[in-house]
Amino acid sequence: MDHANPREPLAPLEIPNRLDTSKVQLGAALFSDPILSGMNKLSCITCHDLTKGGTVNAKRTIGYKGRLHRFNAPTIFNVGNNYRLGWRGDFTSLEDQNERVLLDENLMAATWPTLLSRLRASPHYSSSFDRIYGHPIQRADVLDALATFQRSLVTPNSPFDRYLKGDDGALTQNEIEGYHLFKEYGCVSCHQGSNIGGNMFQKFGIFSPPSMASSENDGDLGRFTLTGKEDDRGVFRVPSLRNVAVTAPYFHDGRVSSLPEAVEIMGRSQLGRRLTSHDVDSLVAFLNTLTGEYNGHRLQAAPSASDN
Repeated sequence: MDHANPREPLAPLEIPNRLDTSKVQLGAALFSDPILSGMNKLSCITCHDLTKGGTVNAKRTIGYKGRLHRFNAPTIFNVGNNYRLGWRGDFTSLEDQNERVLLDENLMAATWPTLLSRLRASPHYSSSFDRIYGHPIQRADVLDALATFQRSLVTPNSPFDRYLKGDDGALTQNEIEGYHLFKEYGCVSCHQGSNIGGNMFQKFGIFSPPSMASSENDGDLGRFTLTGKEDDRGVFRVPSLRNVAVTAPYFHDGRVSSLPEAVEIMGRSQLGRRLTSHDVDSLVAFLNTLTGEYNGHRLQAAPSASDN
């Protein structure tokens, strides 16, 4: 029986129930089709593998022109449950973010005239869009279909979700201890809500500034590159911790692949704590309970990929 505790700072994931099924199916087709990329070489799943953790196991992916992207590719799963999007929190709208990705010369490298021409020339897409939207394919329709599909990418039924809904046996004692530490040490002050993050900004390195070693681009500057405000230097969107055990490598630059190492770094830099090995083990045990299911199957980590 579902009897989630309203006093808990975190909430279980819920499956959205008002999404247009036909738009979800159309968006799914677009998401996996290289027709959206300027050179017909990439699709959204190139960097967001839905058979694994909704991302790829690479520090940072390489774009069309051979340049490393500024940031590690975040998971696409549960993205509709984030208020802020992107490592710098550039957007609060999936449609706006999708458009930026489509037009970015080092991402999908498309243009609207070319993209719309291709889609209109496709009998499948032409008839599908006309049936769903009632007119020839428009820019807003493409963005709407993609965003609708992305909002369907939820991963419910993690052990932690079952625990929040009243199944006391869903977690082991060590996992419960990790959850208590997560709350006691203050992790939950930034990683909150049903997505356990994704809705606020925080400086990376409050107590102990982490090394910022990226020399290829200005990604380490965080929101400073958007606002020009000194207070925003090194400030990033707090990522969701949903499925964190299967979405390595971690942080905005993918600097570490080990979840225990990432927890240790967070303890020092964000909490001002040197966590004991027992603390780290318990926190990692809790984080492992955040792995949910997609299409009825528990998510798995993507295989390791080369950065080159």
